Amino acid sequence: MRLSFGIQCVAALLSVVTGSVAADSTVYKDPETGFTFSQYRAEYQIGKYITYRIAVPASVPENSSYDVVLQVIAPIAVGWAGIAWGGTMVGNPLTVGWANGNSAIISSRKATGHTTPAAYSSASYTLFKTGTRTNSSHWQYTAKCSGCTSWGATPIPAKGTANKLAWAFCPTKPVSPSNNQSSFSVHESYNYWTHDFSAASNANFATLVQSGIGKRAVEFGDLEW
Repeated sequence: MRLSFGIQCVAALLSVVTGSVAADSTVYKDPETGFTFSQYRAEYQIGKYITYRIAVPASVPENSSYDVVLQVIAPIAVGWAGIAWGGTMVGNPLTVGWANGNSAIISSRKATGHTTPAAYSSASYTLFKTGTRTNSSHWQYTAKCSGCTSWGATPIPAKGTANKLAWAFCPTKPVSPSNNQSSFSVHESYNYWTHDFSAASNANFATLVQSGIGKRAVEFGDLEW
């Protein structure tokens, strides 16, 4: 017991000295879409989780924006689930999703304060045919986002091993679930995590995107259905 505690203390000290931060995410290889994701399971209530998965292209030049594939899986009791790409509610792209019939909806938002986020047209989404569904227990979506990784002077590092993100959850469904411009209630809980984007690298990113989109892709450009 003492030896184990000592090792933990040494590891903690080394992380402080070196400035390294261990990511909270893990690698997941999705057999349905073919992507290698880096995933984080957010515990929004005791013993209940929302899964956030991110995949990125393998070759992204430094300080360049790039597309990502986002997959979110939530229990049916989740009214909406969101991700903040800058790790805070204000001043960065927000991706909000919820169940809609046997599919799902994505809403692109951005907040200028601690109020209901407004529509954000600088990020657009293409919903996949593969990996998007709603059933009696869960809802999930898989989508390509263009504009989620860059909104200021410096994009999210595609090879970053500890990029700060944030999640939020609300049990209440949006007022108009079929409309991605719908109003929705304030979050019930939220938190932050560090995500390893480098572990989510996919050499065949473009091919997998095209395969997942299929012939029935739904685009959410400028928040229009």
